[in-house]
Amino acid sequence: MRASRLFTAGPVIALGISLGLALLASAASAQTAAPTRDDIVGKLNHFEEAAEVDLPALKQQVMERAKARIKNDPGPVNRPLIAPDLAKLPTFNAAIQFDADTPIIQPASYQTVGRIADALVHSSLLPYTFLIVGHVESNAKTREANAILSQRRADAIRDVLVNTFKISTKRLHPIGLGEEQFLDRARPTSAVNSQLQIATYAKLPEETPAHPAAPAPAAKKPAKKR
Repeated sequence: MRASRLFTAGPVIALGISLGLALLASAASAQTAAPTRDDIVGKLNHFEEAAEVDLPALKQQVMERAKARIKNDPGPVNRPLIAPDLAKLPTFNAAIQFDADTPIIQPASYQTVGRIADALVHSSLLPYTFLIVGHVESNAKTREANAILSQRRADAIRDVLVNTFKISTKRLHPIGLGEEQFLDRARPTSAVNSQLQIATYAKLPEETPAHPAAPAPAAKKPAKKR
């Protein structure tokens, strides 16, 4: 009798395990599903005005602040934003996965990078330049190391978009903010803070003709008769 109960219960247990695994797989798939091109375009095509951000100066400020040993540092939660004007820009947050402590993009994120490239060549976004903003979550590493890593990851995305998808390099500006501007300041150790941002930065300047037409030569005056 006991053996019979075990025999009949076996398929039920197996079915339960299978359903549980299927639900977990479905949830994981939903979490890692790549955004569509239209999702990204919809986030980025509401540009109104350029943010007043000096990128070379900002890079220097990030490194200087990350290196500084400030006695009264307020800590990750209360640390002031280093580039608050970026919040004014249309932005898409991408959950790009990298190998630990490296700028190497994991294969699971290749599709997302491809969708970003598709969005950047959409007709509504072609007139614009974009920031590629790298972030990291607060961890055991130094702020300087995290600032460097965030810049390398932003550079890596720029390089893939340029070299693989042929996006013009003049349209892409990578900047790493490290721990100096968390995406979720209330939870500095959250994985959300490692997301990468694409932000519509400015309009491309209108191109001038490579060879402007030369002015018409002035008509020669008839020579005076002597």
